[in-house]
Amino acid sequence: MTAVRRIAAATMLAALAGLSAPSAYAAAPATDDAPFLKAIHQGNLAEIAAGRSARKNAKAACVKSAGATLVRDHSKLDVGVKALASTLHVTLSPSPSSVQEKAMTAMQANVGTSAYDTNWLTTETRTREETLALIDRETATGGNAEVKSAARAARPVVAKHLELIRACEARTKRS
Repeated sequence: MTAVRRIAAATMLAALAGLSAPSAYAAAPATDDAPFLKAIHQGNLAEIAAGRSARKNAKAACVKSAGATLVRDHSKLDVGVKALASTLHVTLSPSPSSVQEKAMTAMQANVGTSAYDTNWLTTETRTREETLALIDRETATGGNAEVKSAARAARPVVAKHLELIRACEARTKRS
């Protein structure tokens, strides 16, 4: 847990440092980066909701623990995303996307069963993989230096979550 906290703290510091660093891109609108900021923010909201659900509804201890980690880390990451979006005049949605909400509703249908944990882990693995691909695309093609920097800083946190979730999947399959 200490390593995860260090990664989260380093991510936030790097993201905040990127926000305050002067550059030619600092005041530039992030029109080509706005979709990334919007998607990442909605992803953070969805992960916070999924984490809270796991803490409350999961049967396996590792799923509950992973849920708590997601709530903590995505809450911290979203602070940086919201600050960056505000600086770049990008309006963010107040809720997860309809696809994310449908996935959460489908997961909730299994509350109280072992299928909940399995579904949660499968969904979270897929989400991590999609998020990493989105981050990699942004760092390769994004136009705003601060947005690219924030994406680079968030990548190790998301990758660590994927490792955590895969390890939990392996533990629950052995049980």
